[in-house]
Amino acid sequence: MPKVSYVVDLSEQERIKLLKIINKGTSSAKRILHANILLALDENNPNKVSSPVIAERFNVHRQTVQTIRKNYATKGVEAALDRKHRSKPPIEPKLTGDVEARIIALCCSNPPKGYQRWTLRLVADEAIRLEIVESISHMSVGRILKKTNLSLI
Repeated sequence: MPKVSYVVDLSEQERIKLLKIINKGTSSAKRILHANILLALDENNPNKVSSPVIAERFNVHRQTVQTIRKNYATKGVEAALDRKHRSKPPIEPKLTGDVEARIIALCCSNPPKGYQRWTLRLVADEAIRLEIVESISHMSVGRILKKTNLSLI
């Protein structure tokens, strides 16, 4: 058996915590799976088997088992149980709080000459004309107004 770089040696409290996660069944399936893998990787486990056997037993790739092992050894139990959180979204949001505030202020102002009230399309066109945003749909304007319970009627 090859030498293991990252050792999983669970304390009694960690083992109890993992067993609660598994037995309760209210956590996500991925979290329960990771808890099962950690328990199987534990050095104190009397039924200890190798990583490839654990991977086959839980129907995951061997690299998944190694990643869980490494996360536990370097970052702790919670990091091994949960997925890695993104530091920033893949696409930056087009509508920030400042833009939303300016669109709401636009809706609260008087409508342009020749119009009795603001419409969603009119607000979207005016926001583009005033260079609040490069482009925006009337549906996005509606979502912004819905969040603030603001109605154009």
